[in-house]
Amino acid sequence: MSVVEPGSAGAGLIERVKGILLKPSETWDQIDQEPASVGGLYRSYIIPLAAIPVVCGLIGMLVFGIGGFGITIRPSPVWLVVQAVVSYGLALAMCFVMALIIEALAPNFGGTKDRLQAFKVAAYAPTASWVAGVFTLVPALSPIAILGGLYSLFLLYKGLPKLMKTPEDKALPYTAVVIVVAIVVSLVIGLVSGSVLSLSGAMNPVAAVGSVSGKVKVPGGGEVDLAQLEAASKRMEAAAKQAEAGTATATDPEALKAFLPASVAGYARGDVSASSGGGAGYEGSQAEAEYTKGDARMQLEVTDLGAAGALASMASAFNVKSSKETSTGYEKVGKVGGRMTQESYDRASKHGEYSVLVGERFMVEAKGDGVTMDELKAAVGSIDAGRLEGLAKAG
Repeated sequence: MSVVEPGSAGAGLIERVKGILLKPSETWDQIDQEPASVGGLYRSYIIPLAAIPVVCGLIGMLVFGIGGFGITIRPSPVWLVVQAVVSYGLALAMCFVMALIIEALAPNFGGTKDRLQAFKVAAYAPTASWVAGVFTLVPALSPIAILGGLYSLFLLYKGLPKLMKTPEDKALPYTAVVIVVAIVVSLVIGLVSGSVLSLSGAMNPVAAVGSVSGKVKVPGGGEVDLAQLEAASKRMEAAAKQAEAGTATATDPEALKAFLPASVAGYARGDVSASSGGGAGYEGSQAEAEYTKGDARMQLEVTDLGAAGALASMASAFNVKSSKETSTGYEKVGKVGGRMTQESYDRASKHGEYSVLVGERFMVEAKGDGVTMDELKAAVGSIDAGRLEGLAKAG
């Protein structure tokens, strides 16, 4: 008997969510043996959970608007509602699309081609990203929802081999390829949902899959190191056990404030704030400060992802390198000194962002208006990365 009965969304749903988040291996084994149907999974699980990030995001933008540095933009409520409806519809459709991808790829990796089993994987793997959507109620906390997306990649990794019966020697490459396809599809879906009036177009996700060997090529010039991916999965399992045991903790936010310098690159520090929070056994903390120099403004943040920082090692395993040039600026993703970095800059508005992942646990980010990229990099560089890495190793 399924824990989540068709048509129900009560205690069974809550227990299933807790199980897949805190005990993924045992729960996937249970799901593997459960009777289910596509319609039943939609009614009892996907439809209510997929609504969480959509509804919370809508409420957050209606109440708080969108903005930063003292500027708030409040889009039309009608536009926001339309955007929410479109995003929700795309999320529901993507579950079925992902099931088709999982099913289609299974034989290539020695797995069993089973539509219902593939749909189970597609239905339950996004659980973490849907639940983390509650953070979008407060726009300032929206970046935390990214952790849910990373944990969903881990759930996909744990569920694919169990339900699709992939041989042990092919389980990891199969998982890696499906994750790569999922990323590609998610990027496309994000662009579609971000442009409500542009809902046409086509994509063949399976065609984006590269060759499988020790490393899997990622569209955009990167590659997945399978050994690193496997090591990342072990760190995630350890983090999940910490969360279940309630021993996962994050750095005291007041301690993070000590990392923020009094001045940087000629900018004087203004307001400083710190906060922490958590849920489902995970904790995180953050400290940030505002810096000004004339009309230029910059924000420097240090975020401790806590036990969930193990999820960042999954992203690191992809070794993605990409760049995009526009008429007024650029975007880059890559690694500097072995650390993941992301930067973007627009010369016309002089708006830029630069972030570095330290110790696969701490995110250091600088962003601002009227700034140069050199100033942003100097701000990030003013944070003692060695001390942060020491904290990460100490646990």
